[in-house]
Amino acid sequence: MTRRKSAQPPTRPADDIAPPATGMLALATVGFAVAFWAWALLAPLGATLREQLSLTAFQQSLVVAVPVVVGSLGRIPVGALTDRFGARRMFPAVTALTILPVLYLGFLADSLAEVLIGGFFLGLGGTTFAIGVPFVNAWFPAQRRGFAIGVFGMGTGGTALASFTTIPLTDALGQSFPFTLVAILLAVYAVTAHLLLRDNPTRPAATAPLLARIGAGLRHGVTWQLAFLYAVAFGGFVAFSVYLPTYLTTAYGLDRSDAGLRTAGFVVLAVLMRPVGGLLADRVGAVPVLLCCYVVIALLAVVAATRPPLVPVGTAAFLGMAAALGAGSGAVFALVAALVPAQEVGTVTGLVGAAGGLGGFFPPLVMGTVYGLMADYSWGYILLAVTAAAAAAFTATMVRRRVATVAPADQPARG
Repeated sequence: MTRRKSAQPPTRPADDIAPPATGMLALATVGFAVAFWAWALLAPLGATLREQLSLTAFQQSLVVAVPVVVGSLGRIPVGALTDRFGARRMFPAVTALTILPVLYLGFLADSLAEVLIGGFFLGLGGTTFAIGVPFVNAWFPAQRRGFAIGVFGMGTGGTALASFTTIPLTDALGQSFPFTLVAILLAVYAVTAHLLLRDNPTRPAATAPLLARIGAGLRHGVTWQLAFLYAVAFGGFVAFSVYLPTYLTTAYGLDRSDAGLRTAGFVVLAVLMRPVGGLLADRVGAVPVLLCCYVVIALLAVVAATRPPLVPVGTAAFLGMAAALGAGSGAVFALVAALVPAQEVGTVTGLVGAAGGLGGFFPPLVMGTVYGLMADYSWGYILLAVTAAAAAAFTATMVRRRVATVAPADQPARG
């Protein structure tokens, strides 16, 4: 439990004792999960929207990918703003604003153009990752940050909530109901965060102009290295979470509900493995954890490329990739916590998080295009295998050298 020293003037008693770090972590994780639930609402409805709007395979992929790319790029300014203003202001503001596109999609959008516009602004929910990481980073000591940020990263389970609930709720109560439910939850969280969320009083606030801080983050070599690693790990997770329902219905002939439940299982396992990856990075080092994860992803992607029987081989391959992608995502942000100065964590998180989201933007488009041209998904998985193998090689060489020269010996980044 982190408490502030009693050095503040007596005129500010509310700030004399800081709230518990674990409570702040829990509150941030809940908000992240609700925002990600909103962010992922369109993915389970991909097949439904394709039928309703007569979409091509590429257009369907575009509908589910647009919120991903916007939520990814939006993390750059949101992360920098969090360094300046703190999560206490940013979390309520962003979650409240996300209500607008959720309601628009639920009640007004009824054409491809309107769904794309709504999806564009729905991407705002995905930016909350860049709010939570610097917030959690400030509350925990270095030796616990990998695990703490991994726990916060479990908020990506909001995509599992979307997969589990959207189709059943739509079938039972109408297509607008999931959007209404999420809008209400966002409103409740925005009010709760405004009342209860507190930044660590010792958090250093950035004072430089926004563009100057983003430019400084881009000039860090470590930013680009971490961005590539996260683009493969978290990008792979995002790509599967938004496109796996379409893949399972097309390649294996599953119905929408079954495909959604299986996708939710994939997401849940990846989410549970994220703090495991962070914990292992704290204990044995991020580099060996990442190296193992990327090798596993490459091997299992080759297996998936052969389109094996879904039970048991295909299921085992997908779940194995889910575990590796989740653990790898957690380990990458253990490196962020170890290698980046505290006052720049939000900015660098925004940049790295943007790369992760962009890593999830392109695979659905590639898969949709490949299937449209060849009626086969194999080359998409081959490209994933090659990319993961490249990430493993990069981790074993460039990243290991960076860790050796930058990270202190007792940091979780040790290689």
